[in-house]
Amino acid sequence: MRNPTARPGSVRSIRVIGIGAGSPGHVTAEAAEALAEVDVFLVADKGDAKDELVAVRRAICDRFVPADHPYEFVTVPDPRRGPDAERDSGAYAQGVRNWHAARTDAYVRVIEELPADAVVGFLVWGDPAFYDSTIRVVDAIGERLPTTVRVIPGISAFQTLAAAHGIVLHRVGEPVHVTTGRRLVDEWTRAESAGLDLGTVVVMLDGHLHCREIAHTHPDTVIHWGAYVGMPQQELRSGRLADVIDEIVDLRARLREEHGWVMDVYALTPPRAGLSR
Repeated sequence: MRNPTARPGSVRSIRVIGIGAGSPGHVTAEAAEALAEVDVFLVADKGDAKDELVAVRRAICDRFVPADHPYEFVTVPDPRRGPDAERDSGAYAQGVRNWHAARTDAYVRVIEELPADAVVGFLVWGDPAFYDSTIRVVDAIGERLPTTVRVIPGISAFQTLAAAHGIVLHRVGEPVHVTTGRRLVDEWTRAESAGLDLGTVVVMLDGHLHCREIAHTHPDTVIHWGAYVGMPQQELRSGRLADVIDEIVDLRARLREEHGWVMDVYALTPPRAGLSR
């Protein structure tokens, strides 16, 4: 039964809060203030293998939400996304759209049951602006329910990667190209054919480490890789791509087996550019 205090047409207040890459130390003062305003946090439940990610979010809320501000922590079963790796670009994009729509439906059902004046919070790993669907889903919620939305930035995984390795991601005045594992090889090849300099290439969402495909043709490329960056179980590796890629592949597989999940990110830099401070 719908909550009787949830008035049809009432404006819902939503906070989209970037919480960094897993360390409570990544939570900014602005994010901490926003956390203290939230009455109900909605978190996607992705199954037992990723319970640790939910636990980290709970720990951050417990640390930064004042004791005199009661709040609820609601996990919402996340819809299945499907076999992304087996899809071409068109099918992949449609699969993501379908997933976003299913997420929107699930969140709308929960929000409609909440008191009309409840402030709803979404905790975003890293920064909401980089390879995360939360803002798009919240925009879709806004098409179904009247909302006011505030977005709070967070420290991204690639910022944490650079800090962990103690590097700058570019030489003076040179670019940084941010992409996904799915697009890496094609974009690298196209840029090379066109004589374009991508600078350092930061790669996210690469569960298959597609950089292996360029290790034999560009063995001197420098890689800086990290898994669980910012968390206690952080692992880092760096060096000449041809020298360290097999170790990284094996380590990633072991970490996934051990923890049931793995988040990693890496940066590739052509040997002529290096990584300068």
